[in-house]
Amino acid sequence: MTDLNIDGMALAPGVVETIVSIAVGEVEGVASVGPSSTSSLRAVFASKPATQGIDIALDEEDKLHVSVRVDVYYGYALPELAAKVRQAVVDAVASQVGIPVGAVDVYIDGIQFAR
Repeated sequence: MTDLNIDGMALAPGVVETIVSIAVGEVEGVASVGPSSTSSLRAVFASKPATQGIDIALDEEDKLHVSVRVDVYYGYALPELAAKVRQAVVDAVASQVGIPVGAVDVYIDGIQFAR
């Protein structure tokens, strides 16, 4: 994604993805955002949240279309968890960026078991 221009403000690529990553990571039941094979290593060495597994596109109506890939913990109802992820993304983007979200696609890539 290139710079996102909203009302005279330009957001660099990765800014919205970081906001989405933090919002999704705070949803109870989400184990990791993005590919599970790299997320644990990335968490050890990175100072900011991983944005891999998050895609942002601007549609023809100037609304964001967000796709996010997550691993979830076993025991959560997947439709309810996906709905909470969608709502967290919409709320975070609306409050911090001020642009409407047209769609949030949630892809559950795996299930992790608590240790």
